[in-house]
Amino acid sequence: MTEGYPLIPEDLPDTFKAAMRRLAASVSIVVAKGDEGPVGMAATSITSLTVDPPAVLVCVNRMTSLHASLVPTAPLSVNLLARHHREVSMAFGGGVAREERFKVGDWQDGANGLPALADAQANLECVIDAMLAYGTHSIVIARVIRAQVSETVAPLIYQDGSYL
Repeated sequence: MTEGYPLIPEDLPDTFKAAMRRLAASVSIVVAKGDEGPVGMAATSITSLTVDPPAVLVCVNRMTSLHASLVPTAPLSVNLLARHHREVSMAFGGGVAREERFKVGDWQDGANGLPALADAQANLECVIDAMLAYGTHSIVIARVIRAQVSETVAPLIYQDGSYL
């Protein structure tokens, strides 16, 4: 126990997980350059950080295959999924072997050398500016250098283990 903090109940980790499963979130695919080609993962922990400079915050578990590719100044892309991208989300959420994931969906070469999902709601090409380790995750601050937006606004939403 840390002095000045109340005693934390033993069941807090499980209760916290249950509470966070009730938080509905849009799904994105985060892509980085790996040693053997692009690596990507489905993520719901992405948020806008600032407009000046344009930046996003991405939280990544340090146990993921993507994490090793995340270093300051490295390129990063964020692809905001639409409702019809359930299969893409499931593939990048671990349902398909890492080397097969980019065969699911319509991926094209982005200007930053990373694949971009052609029919995503939006594609953000970024550069990692900073990283902060916290608990099991790294908080990644990525400066957006290019953005592309589709006319469709129909996000893929994930909550409590399923898509809404």
